[in-house]
This record gives sequence, structure tokens and C-alpha cells, in this order.
Amino acid sequence: MDATPVGALLLCRAAPAAVRHPAHLLRERQLLVAAGDEWSVLVPEGKPWLDGGEPVDRVLAGWAAALAVGANWPVLALWWDGDRAGFTLASGFRRPVGYVWLADGRPVGEDEAMRTFAARLGLDPVLDLQALEPLTLPDPEADARARLLGLIAVLARSGLALPTGIGPGEPADRLRSVARAQGAETVEWSGWRDAVRAELDAVEEGPLGPWLRGPKARVLGAAQLAAGAPLAAWGLRRRSGGWVVAGVVLMGHGALGLAYDRMRGRGGGQNT
Repeated sequence: MDATPVGALLLCRAAPAAVRHPAHLLRERQLLVAAGDEWSVLVPEGKPWLDGGEPVDRVLAGWAAALAVGANWPVLALWWDGDRAGFTLASGFRRPVGYVWLADGRPVGEDEAMRTFAARLGLDPVLDLQALEPLTLPDPEADARARLLGLIAVLARSGLALPTGIGPGEPADRLRSVARAQGAETVEWSGWRDAVRAELDAVEEGPLGPWLRGPKARVLGAAQLAAGAPLAAWGLRRRSGGWVVAGVVLMGHGALGLAYDRMRGRGGGQNT
């Protein structure tokens, strides 16, 4: 068991298949497990908060932000140590929002943070927010672990179902052993080449994916080439450097788009 009651979890509102590629970019070994309907949980293999000198909340906040920037789904980091417990929610490029409780359960966060948290996760603005409100009020019978469990109970309405034995307050070593017993997939850093490939896969699986690969991407590339060539020729006839540059840029984007689609297709990915 751990010498200190420090632990952490990363809850991603996406299926494991969507989380796998971005998780490589953390450059830390993680165990990836499904956690209900369109939810996944990442259990850290290591303990960088013990080795690197940074507290667990900062480490997890950085990981959550790194995962969320390149994805179209939010990431909720849960953390706890001997003195405090809390969460950080990261969503795209927006400023992360978090909340903290002391070990005895006393809230030290801002009520507005909990409302922002509910809004960014798309929770019910009435029922779920009412269920979250007690977490921001004094309760002598609820310690920090109980507060996090209460948070998870609210998220269960949105499909979150943590595997048995994986939850707040558990030592990091136990979390890892339980995750392995649940058949967790190991996700680890394997060099910049694989990281770039993982990042490209993550982007392609996002909302821009159809415009980077596949029929839409090819149509867009061909249209840019078709529009750029006559635009550049018209600029040459008019001796207008600006229009020539615009045409060349369009042709360049079109050519790069078609080349990228072809290159990624040869790499074994699927086109739609």
C-alpha cells in the first residue's frame, strides 16, 4: 500500500477508443478503462507528484488541460492527499475550473466554480445543480472523500460508472492493481513519431476530421486547386501581386490537403 494517502484519476467524457491517442501525449504510463456510457478513466501508473516535487493537484491539472486541448470532450481530474481533495475540469482552450475541500470536508472553493462545472459538462441546470449545491455547504459528517463520492454520484446521472474498486480515497497502488484486474489497457509514451501519429489520429477523430481525410477532404483540396489556379493567372494578367499570392496560397493548401489525405491513407488508416 502507499506510504501516503495520495491518489488521482482522470475521467474523460469519451469512449476509450477516443481517449487512447491523446493519452499518449501525456508522456506518462496510464491504465485506460471504460467507465460507463461514453466515459473512460485513466489511472496513473507512476507517482510524479512524489518524484517531481509538484503537488498532485498541479500535476493532474496539467494532464487534464493537455488532454482537453486536442479533444472535443472534457476531462475531469480528481485528486486527493492527506490534507485536501478536489477536482479540476478542463474543456478545450477555456480556463480550467476547479474546487477544493479540506480533509475534514470543509469547502474552500467558490460556488460559481461549481455552477461553471455543471454548465461545461452539460449537466441539468436545475436537478443536477441542486444535487451539487450541498457539496459547497458545511457538513460535519462529510469528509473530503465523501465529497468526491457525492460528485461522482451526480455524474452517474450522465452515464459515469466507475469500475468497482476504482474511486476517490483509494491508494494509488490499489487503484493500479484494480485497474489491471479489470483488464485495463496500458497507454504509454513511445517516442515523438508515435506521438505525432497519435496527435494526428486524435485530430482526425474530432470535428475537423472529415475535412482532413476522406471524400470531403479530397473535394475541398480539389476545389482549392481549381479556385487558386485561375485566381493566380488573373492576378498575373492584372499585375496584382496580392491576388497572385492568394491564388498560390489556395493552390498550396489544396495540394497539401490532397497529399496529406493520400499519405495518411497509405499509412493504413480508414477513409470514409
